[in-house]
Amino acid sequence: MFSVTELKTGEGTLQYRREWLTGLSCRISSERIKRGIDQSPTMVSSPSGCPFCPDLLMSATPLFPGGERIAVGESVTFPNLFPFAAWHTVTVISRDHTVGEFSRDHLADALTGSIRSLQGQKGYPSINWNYLPSAGASLAHPHLQGLVDLRPSLLPERYHTGSEQYWRGWGSMYWDDLRSRERDGPRYLFGEEILWLAHAVPLGEREVRALLPIRTIGELEPFLGTFVEGLRKVIGFYRSLGTSAFNLSLFFDREGEDRGFRAFCSIIARINPNPASLSDSSFMERLHLEPVIMTTPEDVARLFRKA
Repeated sequence: MFSVTELKTGEGTLQYRREWLTGLSCRISSERIKRGIDQSPTMVSSPSGCPFCPDLLMSATPLFPGGERIAVGESVTFPNLFPFAAWHTVTVISRDHTVGEFSRDHLADALTGSIRSLQGQKGYPSINWNYLPSAGASLAHPHLQGLVDLRPSLLPERYHTGSEQYWRGWGSMYWDDLRSRERDGPRYLFGEEILWLAHAVPLGEREVRALLPIRTIGELEPFLGTFVEGLRKVIGFYRSLGTSAFNLSLFFDREGEDRGFRAFCSIIARINPNPASLSDSSFMERLHLEPVIMTTPEDVARLFRKA
């Protein structure tokens, strides 16, 4: 399902990895981790003036067309003031500006609010999370973003197209075959109904994928508790390695005909917030669209088992 080509370099080995279903590729240079660019995080901005903190939330955020926001537990969901999708919502996860550990209720309530804000919209939904400014969060206060577009973005579009071609060409479901190959392999992390693994061709540092046994966002609710517990494990694993920032995207199919796609979640570690504004994205990631990774997926799995 993927290929690895190795090239010996002066300091070690460079890997070129390619995923055959999508054509996506990356480069893994394990020696680069010795640069030590990801230092202890510099604390992010103070809550003063934050529109997502309780004293400003209700006056600074917009309402849905019906004149309401969606409140579930501590979470509050509302339309995005500056959307970049046909339907774009924001879910503030907690009352606290800085969260030491995300509880099960924090995540389950926020995901529930985001799901409710997206259901009924025509198109391809996703739930997304930029955690901390070094991961692209314009506001440090923890929040999710829900998107629905009539056409999926590039990554899920590749999987939609590839899944249908795989189904028609091989007579089996790509996602079922992927599960059976990864379940007892060197990249498997944990899980049965929802399979968590270090993705073989990572799109970012220490990428972890969750393979869900569902297709649409309306099917998520029975699996929400299991998903949240798995997500908390991954966040805890990242923090055990000194990583605070991360990106997350949870992709779903649109309502309608089943063409072989299944929902999945991708999480990647990002460099911690730092005063030098160092970044882990460069011309390779943004212009070549081919990420340079420092940790092999097999090493991610070994580190997870050790942690």
